[in-house]
Amino acid sequence: MPRYIYADNAATTRTGEAAKAAMLHAMEQQWGNPSSLYTLGQYAKEGLEAARTAVAAVIGADAKEIIFTSGGSEADNQAIRSAAYAGAKKGKKHLISTAFEHHAVLHTLQTLEKEGFAVTLLDVHENGVVTAEDVAAALRPDTALVSVMAVNNEIGTVMPIEAIGSLCRERGVVFHTDAVQAVGHMPLDVHAMKIDMLSASAHKFGGPRGAGFLYVRRGVPVQPLIAGGAQERNLRAGTENLPAIAGMAAALQQAAEGMVAEAARLTAVRERLIAGLSAIPHSRLNGDRQQRNPGTVNFCFEGIEGESLLLLLDAAGIAASSGSACTSGSLDPSHVLLALGLPHEVAHGSLRLSPSAEITDDEVEHIIDSVGAIVARLRAMSPVWDALENGERPHLI
Repeated sequence: MPRYIYADNAATTRTGEAAKAAMLHAMEQQWGNPSSLYTLGQYAKEGLEAARTAVAAVIGADAKEIIFTSGGSEADNQAIRSAAYAGAKKGKKHLISTAFEHHAVLHTLQTLEKEGFAVTLLDVHENGVVTAEDVAAALRPDTALVSVMAVNNEIGTVMPIEAIGSLCRERGVVFHTDAVQAVGHMPLDVHAMKIDMLSASAHKFGGPRGAGFLYVRRGVPVQPLIAGGAQERNLRAGTENLPAIAGMAAALQQAAEGMVAEAARLTAVRERLIAGLSAIPHSRLNGDRQQRNPGTVNFCFEGIEGESLLLLLDAAGIAASSGSACTSGSLDPSHVLLALGLPHEVAHGSLRLSPSAEITDDEVEHIIDSVGAIVARLRAMSPVWDALENGERPHLI
């Protein structure tokens, strides 16, 4: 059997060699407190600001527009709360997002609703895309914020961020994008795309866990989530985790340099996976066929449970998921797939594959063959599948 195949990079990536080298250097040579005035602290400060400059350069930002955080969830929280509270001071308490955002966005919006904000969650088209026209129709005079993710973390569809950003800039509305699945994997220019705030997480592009950043366009109001110190220009208290930040910057630089080659390789892998899995009867590719990132494939298979499929794939040496790793312990079907309009019984039989560019052709074939064999095995044991095949229940795929 082939070596263990890791195909869940949308959940987390292996920490790369560039990141590990940068982290080790920071731990051994720059271990001082960046807020200290003596030489050792200032050496650490130099490393911190070098990382800030490197991160900013990849997304077309200025270094002073970068706030280091513990990851994407914190960055989402800070961005959304900052825009909401700044809008409230002007009498604007309407917030717009989509029904299939990451829960870091959705749960923050739910909390703000309890504080008196009005929230509009845009319906998602069947192809897993929200358009600028959808946003325009929802805008109101009291809209303070639009938050739309750049790439959906479960199905991989790419949103028209530049068009949405231009619309929001024209209307004077703050635009935030959760770009956790985009940064390091697709070209981004925050100024050209009219993005006011952007969230990112290091462990999605070969960096360490526990590090991320929030881009905030100069002049956009932002407030701290964590009080206590003057770090990050008084916007994020706590001594900066320089080893993790240095690792993130090195990983992002490496990802940016290899982005074109990675995208080409992953697109070819994606197409082979889609072709092979589409041959399984009563299967469905979730999300637009073309408007998707190179590295994510999401399928539903009628008549099975996704959890059983994942366990049997693991036994076959394949690591995959049925959706976001943040909700993998839940027995409920994916809110993303439900937002596409899929019935509960179909959404339960989902599979997300997000391989790395290093996957071999033989491994791709092993995934396709294994999924086909396991789906057939599970269906053979399923009374639900018998009812579908005997015509007692209608097929939904």
